Amino acid sequence: MRREDAEVVALQVLAWLAGNDELWPVFLGSTGATGDLRTAAQDPTFLAALLDFLTQDDAWVMAFCDAEGLSYETPMAARQALPGGGMVHWT
Repeated sequence: MRREDAEVVALQVLAWLAGNDELWPVFLGSTGATGDLRTAAQDPTFLAALLDFLTQDDAWVMAFCDAEGLSYETPMAARQALPGGGMVHWT
């Protein structure tokens, strides 16, 4: 996945989370995200954190992907395209 496409997916996650009354406070509390989220949404590291949060729970991934019409693999593919998301090979 190209980085630009990954950023779009992360922004979709942000919008989805913001519209989720149960997960939005959990996201804010666990990440400490406060202040100007519009500015933060321009930071690839913040976008990566959104995807990190979402991919913690398979049910969240499935709910997001179902709502957005995306494959279940999309969030992880997007995360890998953003800073710090490369696959770790221990060999």
